[in-house]
Amino acid sequence: MTILAFILTFIVMIEHIYIMILEMFFANTKLASRTFGVEKELLANKKVQTLFANQGLYNGFLAVGLVWGLFFAGAEMAETVQIFFLSCVIVAALFGGATSSKGILVKQGLPAVLALVAVLLV
Repeated sequence: MTILAFILTFIVMIEHIYIMILEMFFANTKLASRTFGVEKELLANKKVQTLFANQGLYNGFLAVGLVWGLFFAGAEMAETVQIFFLSCVIVAALFGGATSSKGILVKQGLPAVLALVAVLLV
């Protein structure tokens, strides 16, 4: 794996760990309100917090998959694992961009696309 592919995939991994923590543990903060473009009053709702926590868990799964691909998958599996989880991030970004905010395409989709291209070009 090239250094560039590793760095780009690592950035996507860190981004999804950050999103997971924000959605699962800090959903009712000003930071979450700014980050997700949602009014703080709405984030105070327990049902909304539960939905955010659920969404955060899925982002955590994506991050753990990238951790696996970067650090724990054997040499014969690492690239395949990274391709799979980066592709999942891209699909999630496409869906989020279509249904929630176009900004998701740039903030989550673009880094994942760049990382995927770098991994595929190795």
